Amino acid sequence: MSESFLYLIGAGCLVVLVILALGLSQFGRGGMEGAKRSNKLMQARILAQLGVVILVVILVAITKGG
Repeated sequence: MSESFLYLIGAGCLVVLVILALGLSQFGRGGMEGAKRSNKLMQARILAQLGVVILVVILVAITKGG
């Protein structure tokens, strides 16, 4: 059970990394449209990070309890 959470956490970290790279590339382009898209990507990154943190907390709770 905990191995599946480790895979999910790893996949989540990769998703966060991809979103971060996309957001930074949009930020570097400049312009109003690039700034809006970069902002939306950074908001998505924060939500993805929240999901990964929740998975880590669940993993810690499972391993401490079992």
